Amino acid sequence: MVRLEGKKLGPLTFVYCTDSYLRSVNLKYLKTNTLTDVIAFEYNEGKEVRGDVFISVDRVRENAVHYGLPLHIELKRVMVHGLLHLIGYRDKTGKEKALMTEKEDLYLSLHLQ
Repeated sequence: MVRLEGKKLGPLTFVYCTDSYLRSVNLKYLKTNTLTDVIAFEYNEGKEVRGDVFISVDRVRENAVHYGLPLHIELKRVMVHGLLHLIGYRDKTGKEKALMTEKEDLYLSLHLQ
């Protein structure tokens, strides 16, 4: 995935946590007091993708139920989503969200082959 985006994979840390912990991270670092499933902090150096991806297992579990997906599939999607943020993709606008979803679908389909 990272190579297909023209980047090199560097050190990554995935932190699996609760809703309350991720909310506190969101408030402390992003000044937003909301629930979210993933927050990514990038420390890229040149083309090397590095960073920390925080994932709320509570959110992932709830989203899996909401979308009727197995937990492991929703977790993979959120992991890919976080990595896409580290690569430089954003999802603030409708157009950005659509591109992120397209990229998630692409990389999940490649991984599942």
